[in-house]
Amino acid sequence: MLPAYPFSAVVGLDDLRLALLLTAVSPAVGGVLVRGEKGTAKSTVVRALAGLLPEVDVVRGCRFACDPAAPDPDCPDGPHETEAPHGHRPATLVELPVGATEDRVVGTLDIQRALADGVKAYEPGLLAAAHRGALYVDEVNLLPDHLVDLLLDAAAMGRAHVERDGVSVKHAARFLLVGTMNPEEGEPRPQLVDRFGLVVTVAAPRNAGQRAEVVRRRLAYEADPAGFTARFADAERALARRIAVARSAVPGVTLPDGELDRIARVCLAYGVDGMRADIVVARCAVALAAWHGRDRVTGDDVKDAARLALPHRRRRDPLDPPGTDEQRLEEALAQADSDDDPPTPPDGGAPAPDDGPPPGDGPPPGGPSATDDSTSPGPADGRAPEPEAGAGQPQSSAGQPQSSAGQPQSSAGQPGQSADQPGDPAPDRRDESPTSGRPQPGTVQAGTAFRPRTLRIAARGEGGHAGRRSPAYARRGRVVGARVPHGRLAGAPHLPATLRAALHRAAAHRATDHRAADHRPADHRAAAHRPADHRAGHPGDVVVQPRDLREAVHVGREANLVLFVVDASGSMAARRRMTVVKTAVLSLLRDAYQRRDRIGMITFRGSSAEQVLPPTSSHEVGVLRLASLRTGGRTPLAAGLRTAAATIATERRRDPRRRPLLVVVTDGRATSGPDPATVAGALAGVATVVVDCESGPVRLGLARRLAAALDADLVPLDHLEHTTIRRAA
Repeated sequence: MLPAYPFSAVVGLDDLRLALLLTAVSPAVGGVLVRGEKGTAKSTVVRALAGLLPEVDVVRGCRFACDPAAPDPDCPDGPHETEAPHGHRPATLVELPVGATEDRVVGTLDIQRALADGVKAYEPGLLAAAHRGALYVDEVNLLPDHLVDLLLDAAAMGRAHVERDGVSVKHAARFLLVGTMNPEEGEPRPQLVDRFGLVVTVAAPRNAGQRAEVVRRRLAYEADPAGFTARFADAERALARRIAVARSAVPGVTLPDGELDRIARVCLAYGVDGMRADIVVARCAVALAAWHGRDRVTGDDVKDAARLALPHRRRRDPLDPPGTDEQRLEEALAQADSDDDPPTPPDGGAPAPDDGPPPGDGPPPGGPSATDDSTSPGPADGRAPEPEAGAGQPQSSAGQPQSSAGQPQSSAGQPGQSADQPGDPAPDRRDESPTSGRPQPGTVQAGTAFRPRTLRIAARGEGGHAGRRSPAYARRGRVVGARVPHGRLAGAPHLPATLRAALHRAAAHRATDHRAADHRPADHRAAAHRPADHRAGHPGDVVVQPRDLREAVHVGREANLVLFVVDASGSMAARRRMTVVKTAVLSLLRDAYQRRDRIGMITFRGSSAEQVLPPTSSHEVGVLRLASLRTGGRTPLAAGLRTAAATIATERRRDPRRRPLLVVVTDGRATSGPDPATVAGALAGVATVVVDCESGPVRLGLARRLAAALDADLVPLDHLEHTTIRRAA
């Protein structure tokens, strides 16, 4: 086995290395999330950290790595005696694969052994294996949300709980949590990102000398791994000693009240939600002081901690582009350096700058636009609130607020005017954004995101990907039946079905015994018919055996591939119709994000179709592609459908368990290429919804004909708001 690449041999990536070292010094900081494009040494640096962690003293034979000096009183392998045999071992680095199940993460009860031997046998999971070490999750953005919640809860509380089948098991689970991700593959939910203590964005070096040194060291490592690691052995030992010394010094570091007030002012000025940011900055500042050998936190420690712990906590809307607002953070730090607190409004609300938001911030996400004088009340039925006007609006490069269609408004807040006449092909340009006026019932307003209809595939899927859209067989949800498990029990047992199977087996066994008794000699038959008290057991006793086990069948929700096919021809641009269409697609993108779907986008105009967004989990990229959408030219509708069929076929080969949902946004006109009905056969069996964008007093009904040819549901654009429609596959 090759030795790990030395941590001290990494070139650059100063923020990442510091964040990992601080988390090693104080795991209470809450872990590190590393964001970066492919090929930026994210995994290499994380794996190299494991060699720097101090060795741990463990009780021999304990599967939960209990410390002999302070064993866990709730350890399932305990209680441990004070003089129990113990030994040293290196801290472990446990890697969690993307396809791991909940049972594999937290551990599970061995149901088969419980039924066969009558004992409650608990099998530890990865959280137990990572105790007092490190847990590394590569591609954490692709991990199911409920597993990320489990990891972050365990990291925050330092304990893991397993509650199932009437058995409760808990054990210590204190570990250094590190996750890596490539933003190109989709962003995790802001709520999950907020649970990580520190978030670092890495990129490849932009300096030719650094890039050359990276290649030089990598080639040297591959040519002679042992010799290369030996070159950095002294530096590695020095780092390991420094981590151990700093870790022992953390309890003695003092956080003065003045610096604690500074932390509170920074978090207020930066506009973070909740109190987690304040706590993480305080813990990180203490770890920084210990790392630098100080027994007291300084203002520089607070500033450095804020730069690592705050930038990812300002994202309000899930479709806001992620990233760091360096200017806003520097302003918050500068404001916190002043002796006076920020002014407080007379009503006691949160402090706000006197001169409004800093340049480039625009209106707050989720708030009304400059021309919207209405307020949308939230629903009163306990459901998630509908997105408000202007939610998720991107900013132009000049810092002007943009409509949900992605275009900057004029300084006076008035829309651009279109000179196109109805039905005339629009020139090849970006359409201009109309004002977002007061919404009218039953209509879709330009620039006003709304809660769209829930588009679902009615037929049950196999539940390949957990989500919130279409019904599917899943690991959790409503119990609809039972089945014989394939191999190891994957979910909860179905106890009534298990007992029925045991009764049927016992009845069949007794019937076989009676038939065999009829062919026995008379003395054996007499023995078989003796009173039950004279024979071993009781005829009514039933022993459940492993082969009787049945598992519950659940129906939950799955995530789908939602593929948008958007008509971007000149007829769609007439009368600013494309802006309304962009608003509708933006609302559908938001809905797809909330339901954990993958999305893709195809546009057609001129003489061809273009896949502007290959299927991805990055809904933020979808918003950017939508904002930059160009319109104009003829309408090659058949080309758009043909490209959609090819995209779906490719995705089925890659992931046959993810079902597609095709959303065609068009007015139904086809002014270029063959008749769209000729392509319908390639989309047979694909759940399809046609959003009819035709408007005006005279309508040709072309979208209705298209829906009939595709065997699709037809939804007028003005009726796209919240109503459920279900599409049979």
